[in-house]
Amino acid sequence: MLRDSLPEIVTGSVPGAKAKTLLDRRDEAVPKGLCGSNYPICMARGEGAMLEDVDGNRFLDWIGGVGVLNIGYSRPEVVEAVKVQAEKYFHGIFNVYVHEGYVKLAEMFNETVPCKGEKMKTYFANSGAEADENAIKIAKAYTGRDNIICFSGAFHGRTNLTMALTAKKAYALGMGPFPSGIYRAEYPYLYRAPKGYSEEEAIQYYIDKLLKLFDEAAPASDVAAIIIEPLQGEGGFIPAPIEFVKKLRKICDDNGIMLIADEVQCGNCRTGKYFTSEYWKEAGAAPDIIATAKSMGAGVPISAISAREEVMDAAPAGTIGGTYCGNPLACAAAIKTMEIMKEEDYCAKSLHIGSVVRKAFEKMKEKYDIIGDVRGIGGMLGVEFVKDKESKEPNPEFVSKLVQTALQKGLLLENAGSCGNVIRFLAPLCMTEEQMEAGLKIFEESILANL
Repeated sequence: MLRDSLPEIVTGSVPGAKAKTLLDRRDEAVPKGLCGSNYPICMARGEGAMLEDVDGNRFLDWIGGVGVLNIGYSRPEVVEAVKVQAEKYFHGIFNVYVHEGYVKLAEMFNETVPCKGEKMKTYFANSGAEADENAIKIAKAYTGRDNIICFSGAFHGRTNLTMALTAKKAYALGMGPFPSGIYRAEYPYLYRAPKGYSEEEAIQYYIDKLLKLFDEAAPASDVAAIIIEPLQGEGGFIPAPIEFVKKLRKICDDNGIMLIADEVQCGNCRTGKYFTSEYWKEAGAAPDIIATAKSMGAGVPISAISAREEVMDAAPAGTIGGTYCGNPLACAAAIKTMEIMKEEDYCAKSLHIGSVVRKAFEKMKEKYDIIGDVRGIGGMLGVEFVKDKESKEPNPEFVSKLVQTALQKGLLLENAGSCGNVIRFLAPLCMTEEQMEAGLKIFEESILANL
């Protein structure tokens, strides 16, 4: 079976003949903005953590659909759940008439999300960007305020509002003007904190920079929400330190500001908790609103927005919802995905994989001067490559070569970080022990091949 197989390149090099033909057809039929990828992969099928291309090459996928495949490709029970729903009806717009799958899934989320408060409510959209945008709608409706604070390194989406929130403007070239009332603080990137600072001093440094916004840009009384990724994705797989989050929670409480956790990528068991902000709640710093997507539907498009009842009920009728939001097929997939993740303890799988892989990455860091930092939480890890450990100068050129070398050996990698010098680890959490060891072997071989 593909799901139990190991990486194998049968064509000698990638892409093979069939893939080249399909790539040529793509270039003729699809806008150039979608054709700049350095991944000449043409999918034929996927199972578990493995992908097979149209030429029969088999790849271990450490990209995981950029966080969509925590449960893996083509989980049979999810496939069956979607089939069963499809035989009843494909679509029903929830704003007009109710279907039980939507209500059941909302109930399951309300029992699971670690938001601040007692009684939760949840509604659904289609993508991570929509989830973030709706979380901001809710925060504005509840507070009656206009302004939003986001962070350096953030990625929140490609809608007009979420492009404005996203830090890296390569995602927004020529797409303005953007909404006003958005202010950016510096994310607590401890590896690149001012030289000589202790962790405590660095956290206070970042808090002080945030507080300056209230004096120089947006008075606290005008701020509806602060939106932050508990573990930044595109920004470089950087965890928000718990002590920083605790101080952030206090700032929000003192000023009537909503704290939004963008768990689009880091939610759904990826970091060893169902939601990463469970770690926040354990520290007494639960978020007000959680936005999530990606792995919640096992690949079927769906996202969720959750908060306590009085926050959610502040949105006026007609301001939330949409034609496809909470589609019955997507709800069926998400219900079965959540059931499997809880029954099979995917949080424990994440912690186990994260422990093994992190130890391997740390050993490589000791051996190779080009690895500056290894970081993350559970099964969401980043490896930052630098010119040397002393200067910490980013080394995106090495990462680009590493990605291509690993691809030719059957391992799919993707970069991250503002400079593109971080390798992200987002392998499906159903990856076998043999696949994990094979991937680590290819990863180190690919480093050595480019030194």
